[in-house]
Amino acid sequence: MTMRYVAGLDGGGTKTAVAVADESGEVIAAFESGGINYNGQDEASIEASLRDMLGRIGEAAGGLDRCAYLCIGAAGVSNPAVSARLTAKVRESGYAGGLLITGDQETALSGAHESEYGMILIAGTGSICFGRNERGETHRTGGCGHLIDDEGSGYAIGRDLLSVLVRAHDGRLPETVITDLVYGKLGLKSVRDIIGYVYDPARSKKDIAALAPLLTRACELGDSAALGIAQRSAASLAELVAPVAEKLALQTGALAMAGSVLLNNVYIRDAFLERLQERYPEITCITPKKDAANGAVLMALNRLRGAK
Repeated sequence: MTMRYVAGLDGGGTKTAVAVADESGEVIAAFESGGINYNGQDEASIEASLRDMLGRIGEAAGGLDRCAYLCIGAAGVSNPAVSARLTAKVRESGYAGGLLITGDQETALSGAHESEYGMILIAGTGSICFGRNERGETHRTGGCGHLIDDEGSGYAIGRDLLSVLVRAHDGRLPETVITDLVYGKLGLKSVRDIIGYVYDPARSKKDIAALAPLLTRACELGDSAALGIAQRSAASLAELVAPVAEKLALQTGALAMAGSVLLNNVYIRDAFLERLQERYPEITCITPKKDAANGAVLMALNRLRGAK
């Protein structure tokens, strides 16, 4: 019997992580290619990235026709038009096997737990909580973008740091170490420079989120404004978890914590864990077991085996 293969794609904003596995689940290849996010790339670059990835999947599997199932996790695919466009591009690129296109929070959950069931809280550039229980019910909180949501995220922290800087400059807040940290990071010297930086049309939410690591240093120095940001961020993240746990009856079990904010900022993580423990003492927090590309492989394998 000819060995069959599956592939999982984790489509990020600027790059896509790919894992290829045989039908026993052993990963035989892993690589990165270009982004496939319709919010960040044009049609031609997405098509080029897909052709590159599918070509390399075919090489790993000994022919693209031997890849029996492909799972793609990407942002924005809850929009049916985006999912349809991505499906069309995959088919146009020569792939004819089984195909699942789903949200990147689902593949992240599957990788984190090595199971499609459980909860995951992601606090990176943005923030989102997602869960699925064993009845197959799902619920998601957050993830609605930086203009109206994403509290507790790297973007929100970067924005809050900038807000503290300008309010301290005005005298609305006491002096803070955040001022020098932000100026030093950006190579700027005045609030006027900050305003020019923030409102430059070329500036993206990732540029603001890149300031978030400064919060750790400010907290280490005991800065009251920084410690306040950490507490508010922790509260916002705990607020994301509660509706998921309640609606899915997941008040016990494991919550995977992912993203740079939770994994790298001990002040936010400790405050978050304290709040969560107070409300849900039977929830255990874990770090992800595997990444989202491997989560996509798991989802592809589950569907391939279900199709037997």
